[in-house]
Amino acid sequence: MRTFCLGPLVVSLAVGVAISPRTDVVSYDGFKVFRINTHGHPSAVTEKLSDISFEQWNGDVYKYLDILVSPDQIASFQELDLDYQVMHENLEDSIAAESAARSVWKRQADDLSWYDSYHNYEDHIKYFEDLQEFFPNNSETISSGTSYQGRSLYGLHLWGASGPGKPAVLYHGNVHAREWITSPVVEYITLQLIIGYTSGDNLTHSLLDSYDFYVIPIVNPDGFVYSQTTDRLWRKNRQPPPSDADQSRIGRDINRNWEFGWDANPQGASTNPGSQTYKGEAPSDAPETQGLDKLVRQLRDGAGIKLFIDWHSYGQYILSPFGYKETLYAPELGKWTKAASVVSETIRDSSDERTTFTFGPSGAVLYPTTGAAPDHVYSIGRAEFSYTIELRDTGNFGFVLPPEYIKPTAVEQWEGQKALLSLLDEEFFDGEGPA
Repeated sequence: MRTFCLGPLVVSLAVGVAISPRTDVVSYDGFKVFRINTHGHPSAVTEKLSDISFEQWNGDVYKYLDILVSPDQIASFQELDLDYQVMHENLEDSIAAESAARSVWKRQADDLSWYDSYHNYEDHIKYFEDLQEFFPNNSETISSGTSYQGRSLYGLHLWGASGPGKPAVLYHGNVHAREWITSPVVEYITLQLIIGYTSGDNLTHSLLDSYDFYVIPIVNPDGFVYSQTTDRLWRKNRQPPPSDADQSRIGRDINRNWEFGWDANPQGASTNPGSQTYKGEAPSDAPETQGLDKLVRQLRDGAGIKLFIDWHSYGQYILSPFGYKETLYAPELGKWTKAASVVSETIRDSSDERTTFTFGPSGAVLYPTTGAAPDHVYSIGRAEFSYTIELRDTGNFGFVLPPEYIKPTAVEQWEGQKALLSLLDEEFFDGEGPA
């Protein structure tokens, strides 16, 4: 095995999320997360829960409803005699275990110990800087704007032998702050592109010679940092609410803030600044969305966007437009669905775990979403393929995915991406073959 050194080996980074003591940290000690079997009747379950205070975690509730329950509500919940299992017996213990350091990363490209633990924002930046230094003639560091609190939406732009200027593949990670697994997944894909290209892998050469890759692993850096220092379950950015609202209701949902379809369906987002899906006062009024959209339009007006993926967790879905209307289907839905089926099968067959993904149009398969990135990047950015991918798992751990699942999640997604990227220029449904 060749060793690809990304920097002086005199420096080693202790991995894991180091959190300094604070007085404002949100504690989830004694909180439990339950998965309720709805048996296809979610309304009956929610009616039973009407007198209980809880936070809902998942969106597709036809089979299951995942809820976070505070210690003072647990006894009342258990008296409801629902069919449930416990996802987290004590959420605070799960969070502590998730953030523990497990190894030391030696800043070598083939040292996969980076994927043994979660990392802080600054170390993620260093990791991408080191990747760029290893691939200097075929990459550049980029920024897709600045967050409300002034952090860079940093990323990498990769290209092949003939230089930049090919159709774009655009990846967004950590749109929602608490979805930590998304960043290492897109980092692993980036790493495999670089290692494959430098080692002479034919497929990777073909991909980078055909497309320019733009990878932004943390598009919500303020929320991500806040989720690591203060509230592990934080979702939105950290932008203040409107001046006439309760000023404690911080944040906009970046994935409800894009221009296209922003106000198309009242069920697709919230107008309440305190909601997890608050869409903002106006389309693209979050600075993060503004910067991301600027890059989308630049790529559109250049060589175009071949593929866009908005990476999320959890639930194991591959979702295509449209999200804002459940009964509206894009003309490209056939090829998007066929490609998604190939990706799902490839991931399932890539390991003994047989990880399975559900696929289809977002609004119909999951729930309505207005002002969502995949709808916008398809409709305004004219991306040929546009997806949301919801990563592991399907309800054992939810948002607090233990670090031992980082590497297998990343590896299976690289297998899926190789399959998807190989299909981007294929002609689907050419009218030939058996009926």
